[in-house]
Amino acid sequence: MDAPELVLGPLLRFVGPREATVWVETSRPAEVEVRPAGGPPPSRERTFSVAGHHYALVTLRGLEPGSSCGYEVLLDGRRRWPPSGGPFPPPLIRTPDPSSGRLRLAFGSCRVSVPHEPPYTLRRGSLKRGGVLRRGFYERDALYALALRMRGQPPGRWPDALLMLGDQIYADEVSPQAKEFIRSRRDTSKPPGEQVADFEEYTRLYLEAWRTPAIRWLLSTVPSAMIFDDHDVHDDWNTSEAWVRKMRSKPWWEERIVGAFMSYWVYQHLGNLSPAELEEDPLFAKVRGSRDATQTLRGFARAADRDVAANRWSFRRDFGRVRLVVADSRAGRVLSEGRRAMLDEAEWAWIEEQVLSGGFDHLLFATSLPFVLSPGLHHLEAASEAVCGGAWGRAAARAGEAVRQALDLEHWSAFGRSFAALSGLLRRAASGEGAPASIAVLSGDVHHGYLAALDLGPGARSPAYQAVGSPIRNPLGLPERLALRAAWTRAGAALGRGIARLAGVGEPPVGWRLLHQSPWFDNHISTLSFEGRRATLLVEKTTPEDGKPPKLLPILERRLA
Repeated sequence: MDAPELVLGPLLRFVGPREATVWVETSRPAEVEVRPAGGPPPSRERTFSVAGHHYALVTLRGLEPGSSCGYEVLLDGRRRWPPSGGPFPPPLIRTPDPSSGRLRLAFGSCRVSVPHEPPYTLRRGSLKRGGVLRRGFYERDALYALALRMRGQPPGRWPDALLMLGDQIYADEVSPQAKEFIRSRRDTSKPPGEQVADFEEYTRLYLEAWRTPAIRWLLSTVPSAMIFDDHDVHDDWNTSEAWVRKMRSKPWWEERIVGAFMSYWVYQHLGNLSPAELEEDPLFAKVRGSRDATQTLRGFARAADRDVAANRWSFRRDFGRVRLVVADSRAGRVLSEGRRAMLDEAEWAWIEEQVLSGGFDHLLFATSLPFVLSPGLHHLEAASEAVCGGAWGRAAARAGEAVRQALDLEHWSAFGRSFAALSGLLRRAASGEGAPASIAVLSGDVHHGYLAALDLGPGARSPAYQAVGSPIRNPLGLPERLALRAAWTRAGAALGRGIARLAGVGEPPVGWRLLHQSPWFDNHISTLSFEGRRATLLVEKTTPEDGKPPKLLPILERRLA
């Protein structure tokens, strides 16, 4: 039998002052050993199998706070990582020092996995063949540019962690290599065509997203946290109850959604959990202890799709005095008209507990969907929910549902009860003697970035912001850019407000204003830097020039606290 190889990874996921987890995919069953350099004890874990694929999540213990050490990955005793003579430095595990008060957190969302060569690297509309072609041009990858820059920097200038806020993969917009793989398996003239159909095809998406040497090295040396959004499953996933009924009527949907939850749990969710949470997770214990976990995960995935209260995908990480609460704003939705909510009651109660427990200098509330949008779009989405709920009668509700799905009107502003609840939660967090030095809502999804100041009302002590980082790589075309710019104007806000009033919707419970002239649409990556009670946001876009290594250029740098 051939010796096992690393198929994907290692991914450095959770890193605390004394613990870390490392995720790998291997070519066959194996014992995975992660061996830190310079003293900390190695750790070993047997792989578990899912549908012919083999994975392990290895927990390291006994690390020193504020330390930095290289590490190796061995499979059945043979060294498989890092590669010899590669173009990137050896991977490092850098543990935080809780007493330092320092953190550098990079974040972003919406990254398609296509080649880093032309024509994919060209600007949208830069190539003409009988007219301007807009599809297929994705410009430069901001995550790739970050990795190339890190290669030439000392580790002290690297991000301490990476937060990926959704659309890590695109199940409905796959790479050329993934399309070839799909075509080799089935007839793509039948639905779902060249989109992903099942778990096996999902595994190919993750392979394409994370195997490029630069991205692979980045993920092996910067701890990462991830939450899904719609394209990780399907465009507009869980927009409404009508959308779900429509999708469940399609004969191919069952395998798609089962494969989506299975792969998300394996590739993304497991690494979000701390070692203590992993030890308490009954599903992880069952999967680790089984010879083949395929049926176990299939059953779990079916239940996850049908019962939103069955799982909690939201999670929390503390980086010293900075608390990060990541809220699932996709899979946990309650979609019954009249009861619509971003999260079920139990998960929302858990969110409140994490936000209000205090004891931190800065609060980061991360949700893949922006809390506040442009004023024009906010009012339109609020009106859409009212109309679909019957504000203008049944006929208008049916028409409103078609508009809601066509225009993607399904952000926090289209879940009015949840928008009000989050407004109140942030207001409570910002009030009182123990209020943090800053509050920032971090989001993605909308393919344009912005920083807005939030007005949480009387009594709020903490400055609060909405920071949107989207896209890492998937820019909009000109028509969409013009429409979104218009929604930020006074005229756009007035138009949206007028429609909302006609639907019986009042003013939102919080106010906000853009802190720069207009949103940005370039591929970009954002970084929050903390030092004590000081906080700064840096946003950097990619350079568009073809034929040269991509670079990052500042768009915005602003002190938040």
